[in-house]
Amino acid sequence: MRQPDNETVGRIFDTLSSRYDSQIAWWERRVLGMPRQWAIPRAEGRVLEIAVGTGLNLPLYGPEVTSVLGIDLSDKMLDLARARIDNEQLTRTTVRRGDAQALDLPDSSIDTVVSTLTFCTIPDPLRASREAFRVLVPGGRFVLAEHGPATNRVGAALMRMVEPITVRFGADHLTRDPVPYLEGAGFVVDEVHRVGAGGVGFRVIAHKPADVPAG
Repeated sequence: MRQPDNETVGRIFDTLSSRYDSQIAWWERRVLGMPRQWAIPRAEGRVLEIAVGTGLNLPLYGPEVTSVLGIDLSDKMLDLARARIDNEQLTRTTVRRGDAQALDLPDSSIDTVVSTLTFCTIPDPLRASREAFRVLVPGGRFVLAEHGPATNRVGAALMRMVEPITVRFGADHLTRDPVPYLEGAGFVVDEVHRVGAGGVGFRVIAHKPADVPAG
C-alpha cells in the first residue's frame, strides 16, 4: 500500500476542507464517541495541537490553557481555522502551516500536545511522536483521541480490506494503532481506553518522563 507524503495529505485535505466539519461530525457522534469533548478538557498550559484542521477543537479549550498553537499541512483547512478564531475571538490561539514530523519549536517548550483524529493521516507517526516528545517539557502530557482497528476480528478484517481505498483517497489509515508509536518515542502510556462502535475509538493519555533532561 503506497503511503501518502506531506504534499498528498495537504492536497487531499484542501479538497475535503469545505465539507470536512459536517462529515466528521457524523462519524464522531455515531462511531467514535465524541472524541474532542473527551480530549480537550485534559489539556493545560502551553498547548500544541498537531493537524489542527478547521479548528473544531479551538473553542473547547478551557481557562487552564494559557496558549494554543495549531499546525496543519492544508492551507484551506487553516483558512477555516483562522475564520473560526476571528469569529469566536479566540485570543490565545494561533494557527500556521507546519509539519508534525518536523516541528519548528524549541525543545521542552510545550506543556500538552493534543492529537484528535490525526495519527491516521500523518505519513510517519513514529517521527511525529518523537517530535512531540522533544518539544514537551519533562512530565508534559500527550492527549490523543484516534480511531484504529476494531476489537473484533470480523470488523478488523473488513477495515483492512477497505483500507487501501481510504488511504489512497483520504490519507486515512483505518487500522493504525497509535499506542506503539508513542511507546517507541519514549512516552509512558498512562491510559488507553477503547470506545465507540466496535471499539474503534482510542482514548490515550501518555507523558514524557519527568527525569528526561530539559533541552
